[in-house]
Amino acid sequence: MSYSYENERLHVFSEDGQRLFLELRDRTKLLLRESGAVKLKNIISGSCGDPWHMMACVDRLVELNEIQEVPTHGSAKHRIFTFTNGI
Repeated sequence: MSYSYENERLHVFSEDGQRLFLELRDRTKLLLRESGAVKLKNIISGSCGDPWHMMACVDRLVELNEIQEVPTHGSAKHRIFTFTNGI
């Protein structure tokens, strides 16, 4: 079975998911302020939890238009994100 945001999205709204979401949101914003772009592997590094739940949290940030993904090829851990235009 592979990652599916639609399947993992519900966890983001659980109590544990919200804690993880806020942790990853704060880390993402800090890393983006420092460098302007960040890889998924750096966002989730050091966090405890299911990797798919962490990916769903990052995808939720994209869905909320807080960050945007830079189109790339390769594995999921090499996905790159930046702030959305206007932030």
